[in-house]
Amino acid sequence: MASGQVAQALQEEQSYVSMLYDRLDTVRGRAEAALTTVLARGGSGGTRQARIEREVSADEQFRRVTQLSSVERGLCFGRIDDSGGETYYIGRIGLRDDEHDSVLIDWRAPAARPFYVASPSDPGALVRRRHIHTRGRAVTGLDDEVFDLDRMDDRDRNNLVGEAALMAALRRGRTGRMGDVVATIQTEQDRVIRSGLGGALVVQGGPGTGKTVAALHRAAYLLYAHRTTLERRGVLVIGPNAMFSRYISQVLPSLGETEVVLSSVGELHRGIHATVDDAPAVASVKGDLRTAEVIEAAVRDRQRVPDGDLEVLIDVRTSIRGGVEVVVERMALSLDHDACVRARDRARALGRPHNMARRTFVNKVLMGLAVDEARQLDRPYDEEDLRYAREALWGQASVRAALEELWPYLTPERLVGELLSDPDRLRAATAGLLRDEERDALLRPAGSPWTIGDVPLLDEAAELLGEDDAEAKARERAAAEERDDEEAYARGVLEIADLTELMDATALAARHHDGGPVVTTAQRALADRSWAYGHVIVDEAQELSAMAWRAVMRRIPARSLTVVGDIAQTGSAAGARSWAEMLDPYVAGRWREERLLVNYRTPVEIMDVAADVLKAVAPEQEPPVSVRDGEARPRAVPYERTDLRALVEEELEAIGDGRLAVLTPDARHSEIAALFPPEGDDPLEAPVAVLTVNRCKGLEFDAVVVVRPAEILTQSPKGGQDLYVAITRATRRLTVLHDGDLPGILARLARDDRRTTG
Repeated sequence: MASGQVAQALQEEQSYVSMLYDRLDTVRGRAEAALTTVLARGGSGGTRQARIEREVSADEQFRRVTQLSSVERGLCFGRIDDSGGETYYIGRIGLRDDEHDSVLIDWRAPAARPFYVASPSDPGALVRRRHIHTRGRAVTGLDDEVFDLDRMDDRDRNNLVGEAALMAALRRGRTGRMGDVVATIQTEQDRVIRSGLGGALVVQGGPGTGKTVAALHRAAYLLYAHRTTLERRGVLVIGPNAMFSRYISQVLPSLGETEVVLSSVGELHRGIHATVDDAPAVASVKGDLRTAEVIEAAVRDRQRVPDGDLEVLIDVRTSIRGGVEVVVERMALSLDHDACVRARDRARALGRPHNMARRTFVNKVLMGLAVDEARQLDRPYDEEDLRYAREALWGQASVRAALEELWPYLTPERLVGELLSDPDRLRAATAGLLRDEERDALLRPAGSPWTIGDVPLLDEAAELLGEDDAEAKARERAAAEERDDEEAYARGVLEIADLTELMDATALAARHHDGGPVVTTAQRALADRSWAYGHVIVDEAQELSAMAWRAVMRRIPARSLTVVGDIAQTGSAAGARSWAEMLDPYVAGRWREERLLVNYRTPVEIMDVAADVLKAVAPEQEPPVSVRDGEARPRAVPYERTDLRALVEEELEAIGDGRLAVLTPDARHSEIAALFPPEGDDPLEAPVAVLTVNRCKGLEFDAVVVVRPAEILTQSPKGGQDLYVAITRATRRLTVLHDGDLPGILARLARDDRRTTG
């Protein structure tokens, strides 16, 4: 196509895209003005109806402003022309003009589906599909795919431009954040994205098959297609680590969704941000379901009775001497052993969590001690007398200390921390459950940092311990009548205004009652450990242990999940050997599998090397088929004959503005990372990221340098899978830096026997 025709096509599309941005500015300006007006009215004056209506309007405008601000980048990315002569533009949200005619179709709407699913063998009604590339608000490129040339007029035939959008996207350099690839979703990913909400969908795909892209767009699509079901409960996306969460953090907001919680397994327990992995032997034990029984046994071990009778000294008379209160008389109170046993058994029989059942045990013991006190003082008593006596005894430090020893109030952190650092407690809790060597693997010094493997144990402990919510319940009962009235009133207002799908009456009433700011579903979910999500997406799911799956399933009682991963890439000693092994205990008969078989990311030359590794370590697994050639043959370089920094500079020059990763064995990471200090806190923002294999999962880079593959192979029982992961992170160039002989499974690499040293 002549340059003048390209310029004309770009100019025409620029005119339309500029109109869309003008429309976005207009709509956003109106929403911002409406929000400002509502907030300026204040929150306390007027009738109750006026206040609630003000909250409804503020919430609606706040959500609209947030959405409209999040789609600034890449507002419009596609166009389809059908056989009826109609043209539709596809974008991140839907927009209408002042006459309410559609000028931009939301990518999740049914009308946009042909943009993704049309193929040369099955184009449907499409004549042409055009991908529109933008930078800021400027149109920078166009890619056309023609399905029916005969139905195009001469002008349209002359205006065809570009190359396949997917290949163009893959050739662009990495930016440290996942590419915004909503416009390059292929048919098999679209099938995943638009799959039904119910049950569990497993997306099994090898490296480069776009499974993460599909999963994230599925989150946005489900919130669009099932908004009534999901908006009030939210969607939880669990990735392999916090770095991965940062990597994908810009994708969902750019799709118009802000009601999604991003987490890693190491962050599932509130207040904990674990990033350290356990050694393989330890991870295997912590991830085993027997550990749930160990935690349960540890809780029961903290519900004790004295070996004999319980005896407590209390202060019965004090005096002030020299300005100091001095005890002048004490009394020894006692409760026989059998009464202590009955109090413990009664508390346990309630079936309530430890901290809530504690109240029953404490009251029973205090009652027994109060009776003994009355008997020793030889005074009559009734129920009211005993109630006052119990309260007085609870004020005695000696009594509280005795009860704390028998049935302490425990936090998950205290229970698990003391269990793993106390040989006696650990021996008692693991008796009959773990072998001696497994028990010894768990023991560690007090005060050790929390590991990722600890988080499911903490979550299990939180479930068994609960919280003593007596005071909270008292406050709740006092406010219940007022809140119920407010909720009923808010529900009525929403129904009259036909806004029940946009707002939750309970949330509206609660915010009005508290006088607080607008709170999103994601913010409420993060503040509540027991929050039940409407849908959960687990990426790199093959790495989750059986204990981690227990923690995940607590958060999704409806069992609506998207499980994304590749069994062939399982690197954790406690990870999945099959999807059925992990999912059947929870969703037997209710999970289905979609396989992604095409590798869009990894060049054929690199994937051939990876396939040799996979055949050696997991021969039952099939590698995905790559669809593009690379720009350079992957190579092996002897470590002792090269300067790593010089090699990295050489690779950076070759990839231009792209990103490079140096992937190291765990034991070498600190040493090699010191050679490439990051400029900021986020290594993904730097041209060079030095990572262990475990930290690179789910990420991709233009060039990858794998250091000492033999050490990666031997550092864990899953070392072969780790090497497979490392090799498949590269989208353009791969270099393997090896000591001694190159491992045989990498024989396909080109040998670069350079003689220079640094």
